[in-house]
Amino acid sequence: MSSYTAGTYSAKPTEVEKRWFLIDAENMVLGRLAAEVAKILRGKHKPTYTPHIDCGDHVVIINAEKVLLTGNKKTQERFHWHTGYPGGIKEISPEKTLGGKFPQRVVERAILRMLPKESPLARHQFKGKLHVYASNKHPHEGQSPQVLDLVARNSKNKKTFIATV
Repeated sequence: MSSYTAGTYSAKPTEVEKRWFLIDAENMVLGRLAAEVAKILRGKHKPTYTPHIDCGDHVVIINAEKVLLTGNKKTQERFHWHTGYPGGIKEISPEKTLGGKFPQRVVERAILRMLPKESPLARHQFKGKLHVYASNKHPHEGQSPQVLDLVARNSKNKKTFIATV
């Protein structure tokens, strides 16, 4: 008889190998991009995923200003926040944000909302491992990020334009 008992594997922080991925967001659908990136940040793409350990990888997103939203979300969707003062509710559309000073915030908000809420681990994964840049320049060449082509995984990840006459 064997004394081996099968159990659930639980990764230890020292066993986790962190990699760097580079994603080009040009002409990608925002929601699909955010879902894939959230999965990579949490480490759910690895077989050694453990919910309470940071198993995820670093993600560098370039061309965030060229991300696309389907339907009328670009003009009709609204982001709300409160200033803390009476009557201080503010709102902005993704269209204004993409055309403004910080267009990468649209991508950051979408990814943040796909991570677990009110969790110190999720905050660490968002702030420490997500790097979003509006243009195609980034300062992470030293980490030699691996290019990740999300469009090749599914053709729906990229928005195609059909010219109508």
